[in-house]
Amino acid sequence: MLSIVVAPWAGDAEPVFTRHPDELYDAASTMKVAVLAALHRGGADLDAEVPVENRFESVVGGEFGNLRDWDSDELPWRLLGGRAPLRLLAERMITHSSNLATNLCLTRTDQRAVAEVWRRAGATRSASPRGIEDYAARSAGIHNLVTARDLVRLLRSLADEPELLALLERNAFRVDLAAGLPPGTRIAFKNGWVPGARHCVGLVHPPDCPPYLLAVCYTGPLADGSDRTDPAARLLARVSAAVWRRRAEITPR
Repeated sequence: MLSIVVAPWAGDAEPVFTRHPDELYDAASTMKVAVLAALHRGGADLDAEVPVENRFESVVGGEFGNLRDWDSDELPWRLLGGRAPLRLLAERMITHSSNLATNLCLTRTDQRAVAEVWRRAGATRSASPRGIEDYAARSAGIHNLVTARDLVRLLRSLADEPELLALLERNAFRVDLAAGLPPGTRIAFKNGWVPGARHCVGLVHPPDCPPYLLAVCYTGPLADGSDRTDPAARLLARVSAAVWRRRAEITPR
């Protein structure tokens, strides 16, 4: 399954192209954008040093932890047993898609705050009711889910928070939407990947026309779950390149 939404950035303009925009997908790491927004909007002290532990409360009771081998970022694991600034953990959650950092950030906000981020964005089907790798909750039918349309809405909801968009521009995994753009093109984006799925949503800033939003969600055999060499990433790059070629048609002049 492949879903695509292309929309102007300005105002509340409707998408100019959609393909299965409301199909539900496992959110993978795209839900980390909602966690980031909840953390900032809740007034958390980002300069506070917090314990770095791999033990979290499941939303269905009991505890769970992350698997180091499934994390794409080694830095938070090297800090395990010590303390780290919350700001650093929030940055690694986005720039290096750290699962451990994400769950540590969730301990400084809550699921209700994350749900409010989605509500404020106008999302109709997406939700992030549990932490990363809370498998007991998943077995109980509690899933982090997104649609391409809601991912576009989520990114648009950050329009008045330029510091969050600036952080998204520092994403280190530039192998999908970013790879389909000319070198040096500004893009604020977040991707997510698990075996069987690869998604990305981005705000693209062409130098010759207004910025635009693009979300692509994919499930299928191309997605092998790797962070940088995933064949599905190349599929998303081709979609991004095709949209770039028609960028001047996205925002009516």
